[in-house]
Amino acid sequence: MKIKKIRNIYFSPNGTTAEVARTIADRFDEPCMTLDLIRSPLRKELTIDPDTLAIVSMPVYAGRLPVPAAEMLKHLRGNGTAVIAAAVYGNRAYDDALLELKDILTEQGFIVISAGAFVAEHSIFPKIAAGRPDMSDLTFIQSFAENSKNVLAKVTAGSECRLRIPGNRPYRAGGRVTLVPKTGRGCNKCGVCADLCPVDAIMVGDAAVTDPKLCIACGACIHNCPEAARRFSGFFYRAASRKFVKLCAMRREPEVFYSEPEL
Repeated sequence: MKIKKIRNIYFSPNGTTAEVARTIADRFDEPCMTLDLIRSPLRKELTIDPDTLAIVSMPVYAGRLPVPAAEMLKHLRGNGTAVIAAAVYGNRAYDDALLELKDILTEQGFIVISAGAFVAEHSIFPKIAAGRPDMSDLTFIQSFAENSKNVLAKVTAGSECRLRIPGNRPYRAGGRVTLVPKTGRGCNKCGVCADLCPVDAIMVGDAAVTDPKLCIACGACIHNCPEAARRFSGFFYRAASRKFVKLCAMRREPEVFYSEPEL
């Protein structure tokens, strides 16, 4: 399948999923358009042409895709459009998230030519997988992109692609994180956090008020605060961090999967 352009689509509250997505896209020579779903939420239908390669990258929360990201993906429409799927997780497990991503994209008319689960620094407990994706990860991701090129070259219009992704159907129930970022004294109420919050959990005009029933602990408010005034903290956070570090300290490596085109 010959392509003329790249559409790089990602949901990246902390920047690491975006780094994975860019590393994949950079291995292709075609012109690339980026859609950052944190800064430009997808609210209406977007059709991706069949002469475009889509790269769709999502973080993993408690083994599943973030609900607001999954809902936005359902506005995407493919027309036999080839897509590379990437799930980025914080060194615990990606569980059913990559399978869920593949299923959504397939239902929306895309041909998933390859998929990968990649490790990045944990968004809530940054001691886990600190500094990842590191150079070893990035080299692996580059190789994944090159191999995906080879698969793409074998895909023809109307061909079927078999791609086996580990996971369960029905998917396991996603867990819910009860930790909520807190606002420190450095907050000047600029409103950046409220503007970027994908679930509107932060009160406009008063960043100190975060609705714990809406917050998904994605960390977008922490990562994008120009004053570094938001963070996870408190006794329960420290206790959860110690437990999580003990359980998830062992380094995990990326896993990738390639489709087998049937002519």
